Amino acid sequence: MKELPTIPAEGRDPDDTATGGGPPVPPQVASSKLIATLAIAGALAGLVIVLVFQWADPQIQAHREAALRAAVLEVLNGPASYRSLYVTPDGLVEKLPEGSDTVTAEKVFLGFDASGAPAGYAVTGAEPGFQDVIQLIFGYDVDSGRLLGMKVLESKETPGLGDKIIKDMNFVNGFQGVSAPIVGVKQGAGTGSENEVDMITGATISSRAVIGIINHRLEALGPALTEHEPGPAPQAPPVATADSSAGAGGDEGS
Repeated sequence: MKELPTIPAEGRDPDDTATGGGPPVPPQVASSKLIATLAIAGALAGLVIVLVFQWADPQIQAHREAALRAAVLEVLNGPASYRSLYVTPDGLVEKLPEGSDTVTAEKVFLGFDASGAPAGYAVTGAEPGFQDVIQLIFGYDVDSGRLLGMKVLESKETPGLGDKIIKDMNFVNGFQGVSAPIVGVKQGAGTGSENEVDMITGATISSRAVIGIINHRLEALGPALTEHEPGPAPQAPPVATADSSAGAGGDEGS
């Protein structure tokens, strides 16, 4: 009997019939197309990240500034107004030279009471704690050499232990009225000295870090704070009334 010719399947090499055939060969995609696709996807992803950052960054900065304003008022015990001052090698100044970066420049904040008298300086500081950097702010009265208050702005210390530098109000309140430089003591081991603060049991490293930040900042800025002449208090914004605009400002000075 005469054999009929075989017809190769679509996508299969005719020579495969000699070896029993095989799976269809998929079409080849050019490497240039793959590279172009990946490049476009990467560019789109990058654009989305940039757009999200541009949208979120102003809100994050505004939140930080609002939190800092609230902290300044808290550690200065609610001044009627306050003024931002820049730290320079020549002391504290209200304005930096033309072209200076006012965003990253180091600042302190001078509070004023209702009569216009200086009510103390609010000073920020940051140093490593047990887990990560601890950022805080404290109020300081130059005339008495005493602290007015202390508040931790940011910390990643161990939950349940190191984070007590924020949550343990006995520790936080222990900085009100304490003389500088501060000495940390174990609970029950103090002598009653005006410069002692009881450290937190189980979180002595974090406690010492807080005390160290304050002492180091006062050591560095003490002369500038002492020699600064405050000048007149900034004019406080008018008190809001029923006829006032809803957007009346707060107590921050210039």
